[in-house]
Amino acid sequence: MDTAYFKEMEAKIPQGGVRTRFAPSPTGYMHVGNLRTALYTWLIARHGSGTFILRIEDTDQGRLIEGAEDVIYRTMAECGLGHDEGPDVGGPVAPYIQSQRRDTYGKYAHLLVERGHAYYCFCEKKESAEDAGEFDRVEDPCRELDPAEALARVAAGEPYVIRQKIPREGSTTFHDTIFGDITVENAALDDQILLKRDGLPTYNFANVIDDHLMGITHVVRGSEYLSSAPKYDLLYKAFGWTVPTYVHCSPVMRDAHNKMSKRHGDPSYEDLRAQGYLTEAILNYVALLGWSPRGDQAEREVFSLQELAEIFDIAGISKSPAIFDIEKLTHFNALYLRAMTPEAFHAAAEPYIRQAVTDPALDIRAIAALLQARCERLTDIPEKVRFFQALPDYGKDLFTNKKAKTNEEVSAAMLEAAIPALEGLEAWTQEAIHDRLIALAEELGVKNATLMWPVRIAAAGQTVTPGGAVEICAILGREECLRRLALGLEKVR
Repeated sequence: MDTAYFKEMEAKIPQGGVRTRFAPSPTGYMHVGNLRTALYTWLIARHGSGTFILRIEDTDQGRLIEGAEDVIYRTMAECGLGHDEGPDVGGPVAPYIQSQRRDTYGKYAHLLVERGHAYYCFCEKKESAEDAGEFDRVEDPCRELDPAEALARVAAGEPYVIRQKIPREGSTTFHDTIFGDITVENAALDDQILLKRDGLPTYNFANVIDDHLMGITHVVRGSEYLSSAPKYDLLYKAFGWTVPTYVHCSPVMRDAHNKMSKRHGDPSYEDLRAQGYLTEAILNYVALLGWSPRGDQAEREVFSLQELAEIFDIAGISKSPAIFDIEKLTHFNALYLRAMTPEAFHAAAEPYIRQAVTDPALDIRAIAALLQARCERLTDIPEKVRFFQALPDYGKDLFTNKKAKTNEEVSAAMLEAAIPALEGLEAWTQEAIHDRLIALAEELGVKNATLMWPVRIAAAGQTVTPGGAVEICAILGREECLRRLALGLEKVR
């Protein structure tokens, strides 16, 4: 076989420096485990001042979903995980879409056959069996076919696959950064398919070829691929290539016994965004699913993406599976919402406020200011602020509050005093409302809460509100506020 092509390919491989890749299949949503793989891969590259590559693995044509590739690009962009090389930006080892590298895989598969590390198999197999690599090599007559006969059958147009020729004896040892050295008896490995009947490579073969030709130094993937790693190692050795650093991450679990799964209702990245979680909070939480900062950063929980890139250490990745806790993510989200500038929070919250509050007379910025310290998810907002748009139907029992020392009779007295006091205000501002109500409570000889509770119930029609009586009255405006207080008074008289 002419080796010029292979020499040319070798000459293109970038040398020196850290090179990592995220290689998703466009088969649907970006689940949390995929996002974590992308994040860790990006962090390793950025921490090592290296190169981050996006590669699209679309060789399993039967599972491709229209629009899924757009989901990948959109998610990566939203998360700030910019790539240095990829299908949309190019690079020195293009193309970065596997289906466009079809001829490359075929050449390397045939090279392996010539070197005696693979063989042509003409056995009839179901496509599903081929994809899964299911094959009893001991009973396979094709493994021992005379090379000349096999080539003649190929030349005659007989359909075939190319299978890896696993040694019958001995063992294979590979090293993983997280799990250490792992040794597997070769007898336990199957002669996996490398090239399918349609000429496209299997996932396992394409990964090895592409990772080498793209100069990948660190391969980050799920621990479910540990069982395939010995076969990867044998392929690298068959070609005489350097094995990259393996980083196999334990799975993200729904609970102690079950992996996260979309079919079980577990959320994808897009689901979490739709549920009101901020991208920054999601990334921060996902980074800590199976990884812990070390040294003087060990006690910290909140990190920006840039801070993560500065401190990320592969040694901090745990062998143990991580359990996805939506309550913990909600905690992170609340921290991020409260840390936003008022302007940034208003911009994020406004679309959700507008879902419930359409009255142009109401100050959306003032409503947002009330929410920022009292909001855990953006999607909680519409229900929290709906009362501003329209007074809900409520019962007079809400006026009774033991802590505030109010009942219907006390509330009626408070509202009878509050209505004319507020009517007499020259300026309808939060400060003016506050000062007048505080002074009124003193005049009446009651605690502030005894006055504020019935005012808030009458103004909002509910016991739980973002903000107290003063803020709510100010936002409602003089006319609407006094109208609601009068309605409240009618209820308790």
